[in-house]
Amino acid sequence: MPAKLYKMDFSPPARAAMMACEIFNVPVEIIDINVPQGDHLTPEYLKMNPCHTIPVFVDGDFVIHDSHAILMYLADAYGDNSPLYPKDIKQRTLVNQKLFFTDGTVFTRLKRITYPAFVHGVRGVSKEILDSLQEVYDFLEAFLSRHKFLALDHITIADIAAYATASGYQYVVPLDTNKYPKVAAWLKEMEKQPYCQKYNAAGDKILGEFLRSVIESK
Repeated sequence: MPAKLYKMDFSPPARAAMMACEIFNVPVEIIDINVPQGDHLTPEYLKMNPCHTIPVFVDGDFVIHDSHAILMYLADAYGDNSPLYPKDIKQRTLVNQKLFFTDGTVFTRLKRITYPAFVHGVRGVSKEILDSLQEVYDFLEAFLSRHKFLALDHITIADIAAYATASGYQYVVPLDTNKYPKVAAWLKEMEKQPYCQKYNAAGDKILGEFLRSVIESK
């Protein structure tokens, strides 16, 4: 029986999980969750994930409801010693560090726009929030000045997690490629990956259109 991944294309964390399933060749049934219809609030879904967030990954009787934990699990369970999540303790720590950075900073700062807008209909974005997104470009440029990719000199699950969210930043704060050449190169390199084209591009466009509607509304 294949595993199950509950997702919504609008969600960057869900897209990261889908990309990881593709990368690690996970036999998985992908199930859409319709948030406006309340699929994430049904008793069945809440039993899997009391936080009612997306995605949720179910592997037999094992349930995970955080995208970063899902990526880590998939790499270990299906990755066959993949360099995307190295066994070397120092390299793995660097990957974990960037996963936590994505969770606590990259995604959280964008969520300050998407959550109030999607759930409560809030429109418009403050300068404070725009500046906080701009600062993330500063952080990314600094990290990418140390390695070709976020954690190491090759793609890891940290890049998968970060890219799924950072690809949407440009709809809010357009990237100055002269100021952030390494971020621009990283985004371009990630964009051309087959799994990003298959599972991130369309959802990113949906999110981008939504973000533009939020920003342009007064």
